[in-house]
Amino acid sequence: MDPWLIWLIVAAVLAVAEIFTLTAALGLLGGAALVTAGSAAIGLPLPLQFLVFTLTAAGGVLFVRPLVLRRMLRPQAERFGVDALVGKSAYVVAEVTGAGGRVRIGGEEWTARAYDEALMIPAGATVDVVEISGATALVYPQG
Repeated sequence: MDPWLIWLIVAAVLAVAEIFTLTAALGLLGGAALVTAGSAAIGLPLPLQFLVFTLTAAGGVLFVRPLVLRRMLRPQAERFGVDALVGKSAYVVAEVTGAGGRVRIGGEEWTARAYDEALMIPAGATVDVVEISGATALVYPQG
């Protein structure tokens, strides 16, 4: 069997292993094996093939992998849907207690409950949205 084909098989096996592990390392090793398959196809002797694999793999793991991991582990920058409402200010439309009430959040009217059930928040007050539970905003007075 030709050496380039062996390197190609190694690259495929490492790529499949990366899909199952998501370590960002096996895929880079697979890429190094793919580069080495190219060098084997042009006729490089076996010792130089190992050197190409070693240098390419080391470069990928030392320089590319940290960049990939940083990108993968970055927290989500934007919040969407009801998660985007948490932390916003709201205007109390109808008195809010632990049992119920109404607030306006960004132009939309929501049912609301006081986050602290002992509180009574009068109409006209400004509150912070602490949590969204279903279609109800749990709010706490500002200040």
